[in-house]
Amino acid sequence: MLWDFQFNVPTRIAFGMGKINELGHRVKEFGGSKVLVVTDKGLIQYGVAQKVFDVLELAGVDYVVYDKTKPNPRDTDCMEAYHFARQEGVDLLIGLGGGSSMDTAKAVGTLLSHGGSIQDWYGLNTLQHAITPTICIPTTAGTGSEVTFFSVITDTSTNLKMNILDVHVAPVLALLDPELTLTLPPSVTASTGMDALTHAIEAYTCNIAEPITDALALYAMDMIITNLPKAVHDGTDLEARKNMLMGSLIAGIAFGNSDVGGVHCMAEALGGLYDTPHGVANSILLPYVFEYNIPSNPAKHAVVAERLGAIRQGQSDEELAAEGVTRLMELAETVGIPKMRDLHNINPADFPYLAEGATKNVSAPSNPRPATQEDYLQLFHKAYGQIGVQA
Repeated sequence: MLWDFQFNVPTRIAFGMGKINELGHRVKEFGGSKVLVVTDKGLIQYGVAQKVFDVLELAGVDYVVYDKTKPNPRDTDCMEAYHFARQEGVDLLIGLGGGSSMDTAKAVGTLLSHGGSIQDWYGLNTLQHAITPTICIPTTAGTGSEVTFFSVITDTSTNLKMNILDVHVAPVLALLDPELTLTLPPSVTASTGMDALTHAIEAYTCNIAEPITDALALYAMDMIITNLPKAVHDGTDLEARKNMLMGSLIAGIAFGNSDVGGVHCMAEALGGLYDTPHGVANSILLPYVFEYNIPSNPAKHAVVAERLGAIRQGQSDEELAAEGVTRLMELAETVGIPKMRDLHNINPADFPYLAEGATKNVSAPSNPRPATQEDYLQLFHKAYGQIGVQA
C-alpha cells in the first residue's frame, strides 16, 4: 500500500489530575495580559467555571467572561462574543466547556486576529496566520475540539453548520483535568461519550485514514467502549472519567488528522436545523451509517465490531461487521441515548432538506462509501424508524 499523508498535532497537551491549577502560569507563558473565558451558564451554575476563575485570580490574571455559549454555536453568538472581546482588549482566550464553548473561542480568536465576519473564514485553509492564542479546557469527554484545527459554527442564514478548517485555528494549549468532568450529568456523559466513539470509528473507517490515525482511533475505541458505561452509571468513578477524557482526546487527534464521514454530515445537518445536541445526533445516526458503509471495507468494519464485543466464530467480515450494528445500538441503549422519533421537534418532511445539507458537508467526500442525497434521505428515514434496518 502506498501512503501519502500529513500528520499534525499543533496543540500542546497537558493532561492530569489537578492540571487546572497550572492555568495561571500557562496564560502568562503565552503572553496573556487580559483573558476572555468563553463558557456557558451551566458551568457557572454548577461551580465548574468558578474553579477556573479562582486559579486566574490567584495568579493575578485579569479576565472577563462570556457565558452565553449555546449548543451548536451560531455565527451571531460568535460575532457578539467577538465584539465584547475587542471592546475589552482581550489578547488571549480560554474555551471552557464542551465543543460549543471551544469552537466559539476558536471562532472569536479567528475574528480578533483576522477581522471581518465569521462567514469570511468558512472553508479550508482560509486563514493567513495564527489566531489569537486560545487555551481549551474540556469539561466533557466527547468533542476533541481542544486538539482539532477546525471550528464548527451554525450559519443562521441557512441553518447549516459551516467549518473553519485550518491548522492556524488550533488552540495553543489543551489543558485536560479529569476532575472537571465529575459533575457531568449522566445524559451528557452518554451523548458526549458516544460522540467521541463516533470520532474514533469514523476516523478509522473514512477513506483518508492512515496508519497513525488508525492506531490512535483503535486505542480510543478501546478506552471509550470499556469506560463509557462506567462513567454514565457512576459519575464519581474518577478512573472511568480519566479514561474517557483520554479516549476523547485521542479520538480528537485521530479524526483531526483523517476526517469524519456520513454520521457527522447527517448530524451536523440535524443540529443546524433543530439544534439537536451534537452528541445525541451522532449517537442516533451512527449504527445506520455504519451499516451503510460496511460494503466499502468489510474488514475494517469487522475490526470495529470486535472492539464492540462481537466474537469471530467463522463469520465473514461482512457478517461480523453486521453484528457491530447491533452492538452500537445496544451500547446506545445501555447509556440511555433517545431514539430519533422521541426527539420532540423532528419532522420527516424536513428530511429532503437535511439530506441535501448532508451532501454539502465538507466531510461528505471522506465517507468511505459514496452517498447521494437519496442515500442520505433513506438513512434519515431508517434512523427515524420508517424503514427497517437490513443486516
